[in-house]
Amino acid sequence: MQRIRLRYTKRGRLRFTSHRDFQRAFERALRRSEVPMAYSAGFTPHPKVSYANAAPTGTGSEAEFLEIALTEPRDPASLRESLDASMPDGLDIVEAVEARTSGLADRLTASVWELRLDGVGLPEARQAVAAFLAAETVEVERRTKNGLRTFDARAAVVRLEALDGAFEGAADRPGLGACAILRLVVRHSTPAVRPDDVLSGLRATADLAPPVPAAVTRLAQGLLNEETGTVTDPLAPDREAVTAAPPTAAGLTAATGGSPARGGVPEGSA
Repeated sequence: MQRIRLRYTKRGRLRFTSHRDFQRAFERALRRSEVPMAYSAGFTPHPKVSYANAAPTGTGSEAEFLEIALTEPRDPASLRESLDASMPDGLDIVEAVEARTSGLADRLTASVWELRLDGVGLPEARQAVAAFLAAETVEVERRTKNGLRTFDARAAVVRLEALDGAFEGAADRPGLGACAILRLVVRHSTPAVRPDDVLSGLRATADLAPPVPAAVTRLAQGLLNEETGTVTDPLAPDREAVTAAPPTAAGLTAATGGSPARGGVPEGSA
């Protein structure tokens, strides 16, 4: 069984698609592309697709990840092109790599977010950021299926800065004047701290209230480097393993167009 890891995006109006909407679109793309998917056992078999830490509905993303299992080997680059052509514009498959390591989900420990605050000046945003970072705890409330929950939004924020975004995207949202962009690195925790929770915290600590809803985009997610506060690429270990290791039986089969040798190669081995 070959495993392929994919990075995909949610852009433009497609940021409003739910995770279930994406699942339906992706499974249709698998059928259209005739991908030889492995299926689960039981009375209701379903394709073996593992999704990792999907972004909330309404937020854009440049770094969503999933893993699929195939019954026949495929070249990752060709598979990516085929799947991307079968997906709606905005839900784009931008990268594919053969899984050579374990624990993709374990490498998604933090996210880098961008929040566009139209109508908010840079000095006001920087003052609010300073107040938020200076606080030891910032309690916010979020309504969940179990009722209203209160938790600390400050502890999960590793980095937070305000940048001038007046000239970025001005054609898309004209007439709003000043614009600040917040860049933040948020540690994945329980309960999960979302960008809207950070906005609630900024409102609580500095009375920052953007006149229009913030445009939120996840720029990256991966393993958090605690010393630098940066987030590393979670697919890098698989790329490095592919470069360093000799070809697998799956890779040889994809290259030659033949059938895999009987007995195969254990999952994830080189």
